[in-house]
Amino acid sequence: MKVCVQGLWHLGVVTAACLAERGHTVVGVDRDPSLVEGLLRGVPPVSEPGLAEMVARNLGAGRLCFTTDPAAVAGAEVAWIAHDTPVDAADRADVESVMGQAQQLFPHLDDGVLVLVSSQLPVGSVARLERAFKAGRPAVRAHFGCSPENLRLGKAIEVFTAPDRVVVGVRDRAAQEVAARLLAPITDRIEWMSVESAEMTKHALNAFLAVSVTFANEIAAVCERVGADAKEVERGLKSEVRIGPRAYLAPGAAFAGGTLARDVAFLDGIGRENGLELGLLSSVRPSNEWHKHWAWRQLERRIGSLADQTVAVWGLTYKPGTNTLRRSAAVELCAHLANGGTRVQAYDPAIRELPLDLARLIVLRNGPAAAVEGASALVVATEWPEFRGLDLRSVLSGMRRRLVLDPNRFLANELAGSDVDYVAVGVPSTEGDDRE
Repeated sequence: MKVCVQGLWHLGVVTAACLAERGHTVVGVDRDPSLVEGLLRGVPPVSEPGLAEMVARNLGAGRLCFTTDPAAVAGAEVAWIAHDTPVDAADRADVESVMGQAQQLFPHLDDGVLVLVSSQLPVGSVARLERAFKAGRPAVRAHFGCSPENLRLGKAIEVFTAPDRVVVGVRDRAAQEVAARLLAPITDRIEWMSVESAEMTKHALNAFLAVSVTFANEIAAVCERVGADAKEVERGLKSEVRIGPRAYLAPGAAFAGGTLARDVAFLDGIGRENGLELGLLSSVRPSNEWHKHWAWRQLERRIGSLADQTVAVWGLTYKPGTNTLRRSAAVELCAHLANGGTRVQAYDPAIRELPLDLARLIVLRNGPAAAVEGASALVVATEWPEFRGLDLRSVLSGMRRRLVLDPNRFLANELAGSDVDYVAVGVPSTEGDDRE
């Protein structure tokens, strides 16, 4: 099939490359010429294991190309809307920018095309696009559907090419047949439903994960007060048959990035528009924001004033396996510390240079040992596997004080039995933790 993928950041590039890898002829469209130029050289805008190689391979095979021209959608059986919906610091999504770019394809769509939306947009957005298309081209028949994205940074290709299942919302049998042919090289495990149900499934899924994370971390906060270990409580919960071992209940860092927060915000807004009081969902973001400052509170409790202190941070990216700094919890922590007068020294194996706004706040070091030199504390912020292979006794010897904050207990085994003052989320503490 000929497929046009619009939006060439993480979601769109992974989608385009994986579809081409499975034999479709794919053209990727984006309005950013520098982004397109990089992709034509085989350089994706986001680091993802195996992605650059897959892009280059399919460019060479002639199954994949990129352009800024929306007219390239002509002749496509599927127009896949795959923008990463922008989110600001307050978790507000720029929905209209995605809607506007999608509509740039409308003058060039062929009769019978399936417009498949995967971008994170509020329920009802696909219907809005349908209405806009019918108003502009009433004589042309186009199908509209929704297949909510389900990628994960660092594992995106694996998730796309070997999914547990794919959710697809369509209006009619014709649209279902096109979507089934599109996905046949990838999976036949498709959950078919209405368009609005598919849109709502994405909101519900991310909201459920967000609730799970905040629940686990609130339980962990209580554990720290009462002498319980949150990891043992987690084990007790997951061994309960009504919950199960894969539940999203690990105590640790707050959720970051825009993905979960975006859908919680969508549902919160939809609830208010419809006169609904969603008490549970409206409490998720404030709870998560409070937990984001866990490391700062622990540092201040153990060190005192952080002004003029040096704190080391290992890992800056949103997740290991990627070079994305946008909406990274590690970066947010560094900025919070630096703005309070703390000297922040950081190391991340994927970052060779910081953007100017961060370079003013963070001293980037070229290795883990250099980052901790003279530091009063180390925060393990992004869990790069290489940190587990270090001789930690030697690496940490240059610290002024051997205090390690490791929210998710990533280095718990490596530091067991050492003389390090080791702190993790949900570990019993006799010190107060009053909410601010």
